Amino acid sequence: MNLKTELLNFKEGITLESGERLDSFDLQIETYGEINKEGSNAILICHAFSGNHHAAGQSNDFGIGWWDQIIGPNKAIDTEKYFVVCCNNLGGCAGSTGPTSINPTTQKVYGKTFPIVSVDDWVNSQKMLMDRLNIDFWHLVAGGSLGGMQALQWSISYPEKVRKAGIFAAAAKSSTQNIAMNEVARESIRKDKNFYGGDYHEHNALPKNGIKTARMLGHITYLSEELMDMRFGRKFQDEASKVDESVNFEVENYLQYKGEKFSEFFDANSYILMTKAMDDYDAGKDKSLEEKLRDIKTEFLIIGFYSDWLYPPERGKEIQIAAMKNNIKSSFVVLDGEHGHDSFLFDSEPYSKLIKNFIES
Repeated sequence: MNLKTELLNFKEGITLESGERLDSFDLQIETYGEINKEGSNAILICHAFSGNHHAAGQSNDFGIGWWDQIIGPNKAIDTEKYFVVCCNNLGGCAGSTGPTSINPTTQKVYGKTFPIVSVDDWVNSQKMLMDRLNIDFWHLVAGGSLGGMQALQWSISYPEKVRKAGIFAAAAKSSTQNIAMNEVARESIRKDKNFYGGDYHEHNALPKNGIKTARMLGHITYLSEELMDMRFGRKFQDEASKVDESVNFEVENYLQYKGEKFSEFFDANSYILMTKAMDDYDAGKDKSLEEKLRDIKTEFLIIGFYSDWLYPPERGKEIQIAAMKNNIKSSFVVLDGEHGHDSFLFDSEPYSKLIKNFIES
């Protein structure tokens, strides 16, 4: 698949939407496949909240890529035909500049002092990456959830640079319920005795319990009630495979396991930053969404999943209606999805066929 991982430095820096500035920054990127002579086969993949640059293939640090079922040779996003790019977003904790990075001014870890980042900031930094790679336009920008928000924003911010946008299990803005869930997760981190107001690095501590609880809550929102009933029901956990003696049910064991694994690698300040960026995003801010899409030249594929209650299909339908009012070529499809909100991560014949046909049409 010709997988290549690079850490790129941008000495020119970036001024963020908040008005704060990073005088320089790094982006950890991964590329798959080869750019063609015409430079017409480049695809940008935008990761969701807990994702990173490693979208496909095998990595010693991250295992199997988070979208490996969709990206690869002869898959929906075919790396034999397309040059695929994915980067870890600013503010993340997988190589790109973020709260765990060293602040060049203080020579200390940024920690809680890392500036607020937004979806617009990610898109602008990805545009700088595009220029660095000498790519004139993206044949496709695609992502699920928070990645889908970035795909939508790309079409708004740089309409001449995006031919097609894949917006999966996403929305033009987070709902009140989304924001509420994220705030409970953030509060669990802030209340951890090892959080120290975000200065845990200075105390050589990690708020693992807070991150674990936040992730457990997140996993409940990623799954559907039907899936949880089908997968776990009220079955008791086998004593020999309990991850904690206090659990009784299989679903408790699952959440404990997922929360613990996540707490081992994800930074607490990054968690707060990333969820805040998700909450604050509103593609129709200052104007209506319909007005914001007025100059769009991008073709849309919007996919929702019936089992997704975090970003239900109605959120995708709102984007489709605004697109139709602007005569934007767009398709809106709702699939069953067996994994709730996480359905966008998993291959199925109709899902992959939709993506493949959209790219090649």
